[in-house]
Amino acid sequence: MLQVLLCGGMVVTLAMGIRHGFGLWLLPITQDMGWSRESFSLAIAIQNLSWGIFGIFVGMIADRIGAFKVLLCGAVLYALGLVGMALSPNTLLFALTTGVVIGAAQAGTTYAVIYGVLGRQIPPQRRSWAMGVTAAAGSFGQFFMVPVEGTLIAQFGWSNALLILAAMVLIIAVLAFGLREPGFGAGAAPQREQTVGQALKEAWTNPSFVLLLCGYFVCGFQVMFIGVHMPSYLKDFGLPPHVASIGLALVGLFNIFGTYLAGHLGQKYPMHKRYVLSGIYGMRSVVTILFLLLPLTPWSVYLFTAAMGFLWLSTVPLTNATIAQIFGVQHLSMLGGFVFFSHQIGSFMGVWLGGYLYDLNGNYHMVWYLSIALGVFAALVNLPVREAPLQRKTAIAA
Repeated sequence: MLQVLLCGGMVVTLAMGIRHGFGLWLLPITQDMGWSRESFSLAIAIQNLSWGIFGIFVGMIADRIGAFKVLLCGAVLYALGLVGMALSPNTLLFALTTGVVIGAAQAGTTYAVIYGVLGRQIPPQRRSWAMGVTAAAGSFGQFFMVPVEGTLIAQFGWSNALLILAAMVLIIAVLAFGLREPGFGAGAAPQREQTVGQALKEAWTNPSFVLLLCGYFVCGFQVMFIGVHMPSYLKDFGLPPHVASIGLALVGLFNIFGTYLAGHLGQKYPMHKRYVLSGIYGMRSVVTILFLLLPLTPWSVYLFTAAMGFLWLSTVPLTNATIAQIFGVQHLSMLGGFVFFSHQIGSFMGVWLGGYLYDLNGNYHMVWYLSIALGVFAALVNLPVREAPLQRKTAIAA
């Protein structure tokens, strides 16, 4: 268990840490290349949508052959995508590499694949806690990597900084060796009592699965809008760039505690995770309202990002642990991939709308208001979720 947690946590630290710093590249790239903010935002939006689409199929493959080979391919794709992001001469190639390639790479190196391993290798009585620990590792990645990325940009320029990250991300291929699973010999999955089709039909006809999809959509919208557009939003109000870097780092720092606590609460109250999820979404709206009402200063930014960081990825272990609890773990990577696809549709909308509405109105006001309304919506739709394990004629081990 320790090996799985360490290697899985370090994979997520790198993959998510690099991803959370992409907002730092918005202004350097658009100013240097003469592109609009919407062009950059569209590429990152495509990345999130690509991540979600590929995540479904990557989840199926990981359930079939295990995580090891998926992580190897994901690491190579991630490196190639970062190289393409650094060298793309026009917005089309930038969208293909930054969007499609890196999105596919993230599908193979982040939560759906790692949580599949945790679900299969960690006992049910410690599963939610283990997912919280891994989500906390992703948060540490943001806390650690965002300042590193900011420093690389300042010291080497935005293009060379991306090439350095491309070399760093290959460490994931080494860590993949610590996530090889017993039972996945010769490319064959362990014996299952439910087919892929049966698992999909069961999930999509279950109202709780659909409600979790809706909540996760909101999560994606909120975190990606803030993560990508916060640096530009602050600069528009005259705050220096280091305020955004510190703010995003605080998101990662406080999210370490938030995700760990969420995993712990999910383990302690296994039949009440929906209430914790509802509270997280509701508090996001409250924190955002307070941020917009207070005068914008470095300290108000730091307070906002610290509070939002505590709520940032704390939905991840709770949502995935709820899916495992309801449906079991035999198809967990695939079902997690579908739920995450909803998250990424929200991410696409949050990133793209941020750039589109900024170019249209000259400010981010409408997106902030929409984020608040969606938080209230997500708080409400999580309340009716039923967390009891499904009773089947043929029991499937959970």
